[in-house]
Amino acid sequence: MRNLIAAVAQMGPIARDAPRSSAVARMCTMMTDAADRGASLVVFPELALTTFFPRWHLEGADLDQWFETAMPNAATQPLFDLSAKLNIAFHLGYAELTPQGQRFNTAIMVEAGQIVGKYRKIHLPGHQEPEPWRPFQHLEKRYFETGDLGFSVFDALGGKAGMCICNDRRWPETWRMLGLQGAELVALGYNTPLHYPPAPEHDHLQYFHNALSIQAGCYQNGLWALAAAKAGHEEGCDLIGGSMIVAPTGEIVAQALGVGDEVITARIDLDRCAEIRRNIFDLAKHREPQTYGLLTAPKAG
Repeated sequence: MRNLIAAVAQMGPIARDAPRSSAVARMCTMMTDAADRGASLVVFPELALTTFFPRWHLEGADLDQWFETAMPNAATQPLFDLSAKLNIAFHLGYAELTPQGQRFNTAIMVEAGQIVGKYRKIHLPGHQEPEPWRPFQHLEKRYFETGDLGFSVFDALGGKAGMCICNDRRWPETWRMLGLQGAELVALGYNTPLHYPPAPEHDHLQYFHNALSIQAGCYQNGLWALAAAKAGHEEGCDLIGGSMIVAPTGEIVAQALGVGDEVITARIDLDRCAEIRRNIFDLAKHREPQTYGLLTAPKAG
């Protein structure tokens, strides 16, 4: 049996003028809480160090200030130090500016104080140019490049781990790429508005679609998901919250109840992935990839 206690650390709103030290202090408090509960891993949300800045049109230095040029850095070193001290791994989402000037929506997995996995968001939502009619912008396509590291799977916590970020969870290809590589645990951070300006008639479905996507991905690929939200009313935008831990059967085994800082935990058995992979979704035995050509055809237009 490969059992461990996993924690998801939901974060409440982060103000636009809040320093990174404030967010890091909150994460350190939750990391300590998770460790006190016996957790071996704690997952933090997408862009966890700052407010969700793509909701504004920014240029030059006003944009650069939201990006990290090194990891760890002075602001995040306390997380790395505490991880090593408490012997707890963590997943962190942040905005990355590379030495080559590339910008990515990034997540890392850290174990024993060392980065053991890195992912850059592939499915970027939103729009490229500012749209003044919106109550808030969603300029991820303007501020980030498509991730260039693929959907990698790496060794961590005695098993096979992978990562994805926010909108990635809505795409079945994300989960299948991870499942095909044997991922047993997927860490996921998200910032999802309750209101979707282009189709407000779907606002009541925002959380339903979030849960549906994660549960389907887990079931169809026989893996665990640890999904951490940024939640609550942040700079004029309501975020859905509802962080969760989902089993390979698609069942939600733990779920956040509020819209503030909240730690949820569950004991997970990585060997349970075999239940689904052996009995239902035996990918090696039952997939028919020769019929899936359209899935990798070039994008139209």
